[in-house]
Amino acid sequence: MPEFDILFRNARLIDGEGGPSVFGDLAVTDDRIAAIGDLSGASGAHEIDAEGLALAPGFIDCHCHDDYAILETPLLEPKISQGVTTVINGNCGVSAAPVLPDRPDPLPPLTLFVQGERRTFKDFASYFSALEKSPAAVNSACLCGHSNLRHAVMSHMDRPATAGEIGQMQALLTDALNAGVLGLSTGLYYPAAREAPTEEVISISQTLSKFNALYVTHMRDEADGVAASLKETFEIGAKAGVPVIVSHHKCVGCANHGKSEMTLKLIDEARKTQSVGLDVYPYVASSTVLLPERVAISERVLITWSEAMPEASGRFLSDIAREMGCSDEVAAKRLLPGGAVYFQLNEEDVRRILSYPDTMIGSDGIVQDVHPHPRAWGTFPRVLGHYARDVGLFPLEQAVRKMTSLTARNFGLANRGILQEGFFADLVLFDPVTIIDTASFEEPCQASMGIERVFVNGQCTWVDGSPTGARPGMAIRRV
Repeated sequence: MPEFDILFRNARLIDGEGGPSVFGDLAVTDDRIAAIGDLSGASGAHEIDAEGLALAPGFIDCHCHDDYAILETPLLEPKISQGVTTVINGNCGVSAAPVLPDRPDPLPPLTLFVQGERRTFKDFASYFSALEKSPAAVNSACLCGHSNLRHAVMSHMDRPATAGEIGQMQALLTDALNAGVLGLSTGLYYPAAREAPTEEVISISQTLSKFNALYVTHMRDEADGVAASLKETFEIGAKAGVPVIVSHHKCVGCANHGKSEMTLKLIDEARKTQSVGLDVYPYVASSTVLLPERVAISERVLITWSEAMPEASGRFLSDIAREMGCSDEVAAKRLLPGGAVYFQLNEEDVRRILSYPDTMIGSDGIVQDVHPHPRAWGTFPRVLGHYARDVGLFPLEQAVRKMTSLTARNFGLANRGILQEGFFADLVLFDPVTIIDTASFEEPCQASMGIERVFVNGQCTWVDGSPTGARPGMAIRRV
């Protein structure tokens, strides 16, 4: 009888902690890594010759909006095709739960989740139950969205919450934390939470400290007010007594290009007295719901979807406006509701933030957009192939650390993110010479090159350029 279920031989082992690669073997039994090292005398029911290939922990996408995609398209091909084995949803203040009945019309970006004919979840217990009844090809963990809490208890979201409403939000957040969410996310930039003052967020976030949970934020301003927003973020974390994570850190608009040098110094200073983390995506364009006020600070705007004009998907707003005979801002209003890619970032800022030693990698992709941002399909191979190998920003081992162990530790994902005996067998086998993203702004739904095989909890989910159909993903709860 073979000793192991799966045996990788002759692999370049990248353990996820940033140290030098070593060459050797790795064995899997059931859903765990069973042995690592020289296993030449052992046998496996399925043996894989990995000579010339790198074997790493499965990549963890720390910033996702796959809350519904994971139920509606459970193979989640955009993610498994790039080596992702775990996704963290509920970011930017919006999550699949709680969504209560008979509430007012939502403000963006809640419109992504609580309109239309989608099934809704009144609490995270029911959402996690749905994930377990219909497993996906990836593991998933969740944050609870602050905008969801506001929508659940407030008659109008264009104002601060009252003391009574804050108390109701604290109770809903406690329920979500008891169900297993990792923490609270905010999207203070967006209309759904823009009128929430700092004190409201602090009061709600104080609930997190009782659970050793996280505060994760799309800050109030990533443009002219980026420094003030960072300071607000640090204040919320300090007064609530919880770790904070700055989502998709960037400096938006030409007037703010180059400010990352200053913002990273602010983060360094804050980290002397509190826990602060951050993530980034490796592109000079952002993407979210279509917001006409964002058009003016963007060099170009690419429409990803529009209910009013579905044929606008994949087209530049300026071309549509020219045909309409109006300004870009007026055209954007006519396309609502919709989504867009905004070209408003600077390559040097992207590289500086990527190179910061403790920056995690997150895609922030919306995989169900009609014409998505290419980050939905290409984020992780782009970091490994373009920025690590070709540009030389950091060694391959450090790139892997940014998308595995660093993320697992910051988000409290136990027994994941490292090649270690006894850890879950979330694994990606890739070719370090050929790995690269192929998704582009013109053709965004393209699988990357160089990802040979992907395993989630010991089961193969991707091989030979295609999903296997296996759906071994777990719903990961905070412990």
